[in-house]
Amino acid sequence: WVGSWRPHRPRGPIAALFKGPGPKYGLPTNVGYRLHDPSRWRAPAYSFGVRMEGRLHERSPGPVYGLASGVTIRGKDGIPAYSIYSRPRDLQPMNTPGPARYTPEKANALAFPSAPEYSLASRTRQLSSQQTPGPAAYRLPPMLGPRVVNKSSAPNYSMPGRSTHGAFYEDLCKTPGPCGYRVVSADVYKNRAPHYSM
Repeated sequence: WVGSWRPHRPRGPIAALFKGPGPKYGLPTNVGYRLHDPSRWRAPAYSFGVRMEGRLHERSPGPVYGLASGVTIRGKDGIPAYSIYSRPRDLQPMNTPGPARYTPEKANALAFPSAPEYSLASRTRQLSSQQTPGPAAYRLPPMLGPRVVNKSSAPNYSMPGRSTHGAFYEDLCKTPGPCGYRVVSADVYKNRAPHYSM
């Protein structure tokens, strides 16, 4: 008991009566640049850095090589040894063109400005494989009618051919005769007449 305070039941729900997760939520850090609290001023942060990946390939293996016996700091120890090999092949002659193979007089057209020259040469083989379509292979959209791409179309009319039905030159021999029609009984669309039977 503290002074006039006595233990009593609270008038409403308080946070102490409910179980919470406790100090489970981590606030964003105020130091450094990674996951920094956006509401706080950020000071410069420095780190020691990490080892570069390129240095891993530049490492030497250390004292892992086993040197053969008889090898010193000045080379192989012992007397010089010779072996009997076959005669080496002669070097191939250099197939370079001589001074008479060049024609510098033909370079005047490339080295100095000159008028255009044309010749009637045969068709090269490379052009024969280029099967490009001609001008008639392309189809432009029409400029008249309702199917123009970017133009508004006015009403257009056409003149169809003369119909053969009801014309004065209609061939009436091809029409069905009186027996070709099926007569509907009058009892279907009128009052049915009385029927008598024996």
